[in-house]
Amino acid sequence: MRSGRQPAKVCDRVYHVGGPDLTHGQDCCVYLVDGGGPLALVDAGCGPGYKATVANIIRLGFEPENLETVLLTHCHIDHVGAADLFKAEFGARLVEHELDCPPCEAGDRLMTAAFLYNVRFEPMVIDRKLSGDEEDVVVGDLILKTLLAPGHTPGSIVAYVDIAGTRVLFGQDIHGPFHPDFGSDINLWRDSMQKVLALEADILCEGHFGIYSPADAVRSYIQGYLDHFQR
Repeated sequence: MRSGRQPAKVCDRVYHVGGPDLTHGQDCCVYLVDGGGPLALVDAGCGPGYKATVANIIRLGFEPENLETVLLTHCHIDHVGAADLFKAEFGARLVEHELDCPPCEAGDRLMTAAFLYNVRFEPMVIDRKLSGDEEDVVVGDLILKTLLAPGHTPGSIVAYVDIAGTRVLFGQDIHGPFHPDFGSDINLWRDSMQKVLALEADILCEGHFGIYSPADAVRSYIQGYLDHFQR
């Protein structure tokens, strides 16, 4: 069920449109990127909150028919469960790193953590499979830069975009958790977080805990988890 909170502008051309206090209790935070016409979502939510997410996009004055891309930061159900709905209704292409595609394309209930959410998960086709450490995803006149950041899952990514001198980082689940069933590797995660810190983002759009800014707050948030999970 949807709470009384409204979708919100994070900064110019970035919006918070989904999450546990916006759309459904099982959803991750879902962010909308305005490419000056074409739109992209960073993650999609679990599934039951899909219609509420669409409604929030409309409330902000955007047309969901302009959704061209759903960028999936990793394979867990709270991030990917609604992705195929956006594809079926609006023709959005699904983009994910190739290392996390197999669980989504196989409907793997363990690796996607679907068994924890009591949600039926059908296999989906990923339209573009990112490879290597870095790739660009074009959203209209903006470029979402993706960086492979394994640790939580093998194919976890972060994405960032520079808008009028402000660097916005989409760092979903950079806090973990870590479990063998997810293919987690905390040593890889530590290395990934050092790379994420080096991006020196001004705003962090996090996957479950909302928005952090300015840059000092972003760094403090990430460093806090590194300190917590010391070697």
